[in-house]
Amino acid sequence: MLPILDLADAATDPDTFRTALREAAHQHGFFYLVGHGIPADRIDTVLRSAREFFALPDEQKNTISQLESPQFRGHSRLGGELTNGRVDWREQIDIGPDRPVIDDAEGYWNLQGPNLWPQEPAGFREAFESWIDACGEVGVRLLRLWAQSLGAPADHFDAAFADRPATLLKVVRYPGTADSEQGVGAHKDSGVLTLLLVEPRSAGLQVETLDGDWIDAPPLEGAFIVNIGELLEVATGGYLRATRHRVLAPAPGTDRVSIPFFFNPALDARIPIIDLPAELAALSRGVETDPDNPIFNTYGENAWKSRTRAHPDVAERHHGIVPAGPASTY
Repeated sequence: MLPILDLADAATDPDTFRTALREAAHQHGFFYLVGHGIPADRIDTVLRSAREFFALPDEQKNTISQLESPQFRGHSRLGGELTNGRVDWREQIDIGPDRPVIDDAEGYWNLQGPNLWPQEPAGFREAFESWIDACGEVGVRLLRLWAQSLGAPADHFDAAFADRPATLLKVVRYPGTADSEQGVGAHKDSGVLTLLLVEPRSAGLQVETLDGDWIDAPPLEGAFIVNIGELLEVATGGYLRATRHRVLAPAPGTDRVSIPFFFNPALDARIPIIDLPAELAALSRGVETDPDNPIFNTYGENAWKSRTRAHPDVAERHHGIVPAGPASTY
């Protein structure tokens, strides 16, 4: 089982917590986080709002179709996203920071723009805007603790997130099916860190071990499942390694709702490298190289790579891009 860390311990025994945080990310790339301070009623609210949206008729969900968003926002229909060139069996809403479109944008600057918010259910926008703020606060705390655990000042990463961080929230439903095993194909996250909320008593998430085996990561009620992304791998020279993970499609007659929050810096931010202490640098495995999935230092390049590959219909329709290579999706 993955390690369980209690963020409340960071206040009472900071040295022990920072060490546990560093080692969880070094050895597994994944862990459970409790004691994060977000109350249970707020968790219940976002899960209920997600369920209410996905229960709407398709014609209502299609009023915020991602196909109408050059910024890859809004509702992606069932089967509307790819990983490794294969269809993921899920539907979802993608939500980012609401900002003005950049005129004559090129490349990753096309990702900046407005969200497409559903009119129903009532209170959906307010619930998820509040959730994004709460998750962002947890993300900042974790990054500062990670920096200290790696021998850097607590504010080492702050500048990259200070101006227009490009966070992303997904609200996801995996319907049961007998036609596909792939809820989401094996991939790494392209940003810095992910806070994943999953409905209790659901299954499907699997994490790859250093030995190449796959282990189940079932939800723990009230906890986030946390994993690091490719940019923390870059920042630490591979001492922290982004871990491949996947979601198996649920069995017929069941489904799964999850809400991943991707804590990412500004689109044009270059993740600052940490000069590791010698004893940690000696254990670094180096940044993994994959010609089909290059890792860029600038977050926007990673995000643009991921979004255009995962949603080729949106990329071609709005940007004239026919992506090549397997998708590295969120």
